[in-house]
Amino acid sequence: MKNRRQFLALTTGLAATTLVATAVPGFAGSSRSGSFSGRSNHVTTGKTELSSNSVVLQSNFSLDGAPDPRVGLGKNGKYDPKADLGALKKLTGKQSYRIGNGIKASDYNEVYIWCRKFNVPLGVAKLGN
Repeated sequence: MKNRRQFLALTTGLAATTLVATAVPGFAGSSRSGSFSGRSNHVTTGKTELSSNSVVLQSNFSLDGAPDPRVGLGKNGKYDPKADLGALKKLTGKQSYRIGNGIKASDYNEVYIWCRKFNVPLGVAKLGN
């Protein structure tokens, strides 16, 4: 009988945790999206989505080209170099970038395509709900 009570308590707790995790921004299951606009005389278009653990550039993503393009995060018009997610994998199409430990996606409201060589933005997507 004791094992059954422990099982019921555990499953009830897990159900409550799952409800909170899917309803609260910044937890797994929530995401924000936006559309890119070009910067620094570059053409960057398409949509992106930010979740708690990844950035996904959608199939309509496109960058006209640049040396050393990176994917990263920023807030209120300022790129955060500590939130660099890695080199852009390709100039067009759907691609995904994992958000590493120590980076809290909910702290950011923009996805950047950043040129590390010249330290300038190539495109910025402001995120909504």
